[in-house]
Amino acid sequence: MSTTTTRETKLAQMFGLDGDSWMRHANPVSVWTRFSVLPLLTISIWSRDWIGWWSLIPIALSLVFMVVNPVLFPAPRSTRYWASKAVFGERIWAERNSVEIPEQFRSQVPNVTYTFQLVGMAFWVYGLLVLDHIGLVAVVAGLVIVQCAKAWCLDRMVLLFEQLKSLRSDYAGWEY
Repeated sequence: MSTTTTRETKLAQMFGLDGDSWMRHANPVSVWTRFSVLPLLTISIWSRDWIGWWSLIPIALSLVFMVVNPVLFPAPRSTRYWASKAVFGERIWAERNSVEIPEQFRSQVPNVTYTFQLVGMAFWVYGLLVLDHIGLVAVVAGLVIVQCAKAWCLDRMVLLFEQLKSLRSDYAGWEY
């Protein structure tokens, strides 16, 4: 196994996720409110047409919420929720260069979901740039693509966690 750091680990560290802070992000409230970030950012950016430069305030607040969300909430009372298990799978996936990942999870599915998210983001950005009826369709399509691809990725992460918790007691200990 490689000792290089994955891009997901670097991204997690950027959001303050290391060690016990992952438990805070495993709070389902953290996971589900994170899905609100892109729609909030959308409305904030779109508001530039209505409120001009004042739109920078909701844009900044949306970005701050995106950054602090993973550590904003306390560790959950229980981690037996789908959302908690998704976070645990993300943690394992981020550490995949130092953890043995079962063969069925070494597929390209996470990369495919990332590709779909990038395609969705391209529609989203285009729509926010043009600010017309076509732009509205592009924004909505982009949001749907990004959110569905993220949910698909999280679902794969749940399956990864479920598989590995039966093989490793340290992972099983994350669930309570």
